[in-house]
Amino acid sequence: MATRELKRVVVTGLGVVSPLGNSVEEFWNGLIQGKSAAAPITKFDCSQFKTRFACEVKNFDPTLFMEQKEARSLDLYSQYAMAAAVQAFNDSGLADAAGDPFRRGVIFASGVGGLLTLQEEITKYALGGGKPRYSPFMIPKMIANIAAGHIAVKYDFRGANYGTVSACASSSHAIIDALNMIRLGIVDVVITGGSEAPVNETGLGGFCALRALSERNDDPAAASRPFDKDRDGFVLGEGSAALVAESLEHAQKRGARIYAEIAGGGMTADAYHTTLPHPDGRSVEKAMEIALNDSELNAGEVGYINLHATSTPAGDGPELGAVQRLFKNSLDKLNVSGTKSMTGHLLGGAGGLEAAATILAIYNGIIPPTINTVNPDPAFDIKVDLTLGKSVEKPLKAALSNTFGFGGQNACTAFKKM
Repeated sequence: MATRELKRVVVTGLGVVSPLGNSVEEFWNGLIQGKSAAAPITKFDCSQFKTRFACEVKNFDPTLFMEQKEARSLDLYSQYAMAAAVQAFNDSGLADAAGDPFRRGVIFASGVGGLLTLQEEITKYALGGGKPRYSPFMIPKMIANIAAGHIAVKYDFRGANYGTVSACASSSHAIIDALNMIRLGIVDVVITGGSEAPVNETGLGGFCALRALSERNDDPAAASRPFDKDRDGFVLGEGSAALVAESLEHAQKRGARIYAEIAGGGMTADAYHTTLPHPDGRSVEKAMEIALNDSELNAGEVGYINLHATSTPAGDGPELGAVQRLFKNSLDKLNVSGTKSMTGHLLGGAGGLEAAATILAIYNGIIPPTINTVNPDPAFDIKVDLTLGKSVEKPLKAALSNTFGFGGQNACTAFKKM
């Protein structure tokens, strides 16, 4: 049986809608300046909730990216996804490159999907005396795969098309699937990433009930503080990030600008608890190890890890322990940071946004900081550089991005400089 040569896969386009800004430039500048996007919620009256702040997307105008009629037919999460995908497609230069539409796909994630649509429709039903007057757009607006479908319609991408759903690991799983689809030669190009729009009464209420959110209402900007002994939960965020991934051969043939190579990925399960990570962090460590092996990297070549780092009492320790075990012989060469301290937690969109941050760190040679961590938890015996407070200029050969989801679903993506 003939062996199949795996193709190398690169990123040629990026698009971002984030709490730090609705473009790649605004997002990146906010990161390297160490800005916090957390502030009191403005989208609805949250005065009766235990947590009354979030990292909201601000000044978002969907009509900059789609017709008003189309925007009305999309849930907010899909509007964010379309806006990020339009930016990434334009950034990639693919508009000027002819290609077989069946060789172009979309794998786009969301952990929840159209939560706002679901909330609005159920509320309308309840207030209407129980009469079934649901919108015909309810289901197509709500389902978690629909953003991928809309992106494909816009660009006539007729290859593989689906959404990945694995809670906060969703976007990273989408990126890994895109990588494998391209390197196996099934398609040449994939628009991938993820989107989430959970800043509404239902999203906030659900996470408040789980006691997962920070309740630092008196100082929202400092609420997300990974690895700090006074951390008390994550900050809810929203937005989207899109990557144009394509084979290196395809990108070079059309003279595309290349941000970085998607070198590999690792996926594991904790098999432990529905919402809590396994305290030993062994599955997290294994996901990173698999990603290194898949990328043909050794630990000493990795100069940066964008950590999952949600700022939760249960979550930060196992990840940090896993990193310090796996990279024990090269900790002096390694920087890590938790960019959720600035953007909040985008749930199913987190992996896409943090992949974008990791790729930009490699491309620009700048590591974004971890902010708000003023009293590192002494229980962690921290031996790695957390990049506290300020960004650091540092040439990078390779970097990792970690994302972990409810259900114990872990994913690690690996990127290399080109």
